[in-house]
Amino acid sequence: MKEYKVVVLGSGGVGKSALTVRFVAGQFVEKYDPTIEDFYRKEIDMDGSPTVIEILDTAGTEQFASMRDLYIKNGQGFLLVYSIINQQSFIDIKPLRDQILRVKGVQNVPMLLVGNKCDLEAERAVTPMDGNSLATSWGCPFFETSAKTKKNVEAIFVEVVREVIKTKSKKGDGGCCTLL
Repeated sequence: MKEYKVVVLGSGGVGKSALTVRFVAGQFVEKYDPTIEDFYRKEIDMDGSPTVIEILDTAGTEQFASMRDLYIKNGQGFLLVYSIINQQSFIDIKPLRDQILRVKGVQNVPMLLVGNKCDLEAERAVTPMDGNSLATSWGCPFFETSAKTKKNVEAIFVEVVREVIKTKSKKGDGGCCTLL
């Protein structure tokens, strides 16, 4: 069974844990309880083959930033999450991407840009065009999600695994092939 390590990064309060818990357990967590680090595993069917996604839900607060290099080093795919109702969280996502590229030492790292809380349209501070434009400049997929309504929650985890698979196959280090 194939396993993929996904790291969820973003500022505090953007909904990283809410997205992860919604995906893994199918529940919406209403209250905000700052995370230090939570680890989850979920088995999914990926194009007909059983696949395990290991998810590291990280701290958004700066006091745990020193742990980030280790998360990034061990991660294969990354969800960069901001809140559509918080312009600062959108600004804060750029240095996180820079850190991923620095730690990984390559320009092509499997990642998705995720604008969360799209159910709060009336409070929107970041437009879909802003998110799409940034993702396009980075060459990565962009999704808007809502942990509350479950919009695109499963899609982002499946898509980040697809990005990991795509990157591995480009590198040619995806394993071996047996011909019968």
